[in-house]
Amino acid sequence: MPHATAAPSGVHRPRWWRELPLIAAVYALYSAGRLLVRGDIQAAVHHGLTILDIEKTLRINAEHPLNRLFTAHPAIGIPADFAYASLHYVVTPALLVWMFRRRARWYRQARTWLLTSTLLGLIGFTLLPTCPPRLLDARHGFVDTMAQYSSYGWWGAEASAPRGLGGMTNQYAAMPSLHVGWALWCGVLLWRHGRGPVVRTLGVVYPLVTTFVVMGTANHYLLDAVAGAAVMVAGALLTRHVLRIADRWAARLRAVLGLSARPGPAVGAPIVGGGCETSAGERFPGRRTPSAHSPVARGGPGAAVDGAAPAAAR
Repeated sequence: MPHATAAPSGVHRPRWWRELPLIAAVYALYSAGRLLVRGDIQAAVHHGLTILDIEKTLRINAEHPLNRLFTAHPAIGIPADFAYASLHYVVTPALLVWMFRRRARWYRQARTWLLTSTLLGLIGFTLLPTCPPRLLDARHGFVDTMAQYSSYGWWGAEASAPRGLGGMTNQYAAMPSLHVGWALWCGVLLWRHGRGPVVRTLGVVYPLVTTFVVMGTANHYLLDAVAGAAVMVAGALLTRHVLRIADRWAARLRAVLGLSARPGPAVGAPIVGGGCETSAGERFPGRRTPSAHSPVARGGPGAAVDGAAPAAAR
């Protein structure tokens, strides 16, 4: 994702007291938006069945065999349910904090990429409410593993929400899958900014495992996962534009409030070297340039003869 991770030079470390309200505001907008755009259940079911029909036509409906595997083997299904109910809300914030503390140069681009893609996902929920496989009629062959293994975890029969809080979630926001989208974001950051083969391997494994989990638990279709990845690509391509607009607004706000911008490196200023100073007649430290009154310029004793270097230089 080159557009999302190309950090400009001279970047200042963001302040945590500014970052927390921004992230909280965007997540609150995202959560509230999911609740407000629940839409028509019949339309959501229709969209879900249409997606399933498309997958069957293309013979890519991997949800059925994975769901049967998770349902028949608790040793697979139960850990998958725990992964679905927790990693999405643990790994993503942890990676964001890690970028802030250890990769500050790249943090702003990574944060903007994540927030932009999340808002794009909200647009998808609004335009295309979709019933997940687990909520389809039983004749379509899906089993809700979260409900089947609910006695092992904190969730009930309403997705990954804690028992009694299912009404606070929009269960028809399956398209796109931000479980997969956020996992892809984590994977890219681990691959590009992690150190060592183990960390980079986790960057590949985590989004792949998440994709299998969301399908095997019957929470998403394969095309939901594809759409989640597409949303992240779109967010990556928009990141630079969003940052440019944000910087422009910030500059205008500082101008209105009478605040000066933080000093940065002068654009185009020549940098000779750290701690080196030049004096009159010097282009580089310790090396004087000829002047009209110097012996070299007048062809005096120190001047070069027939292209030879001055004696002092030899």
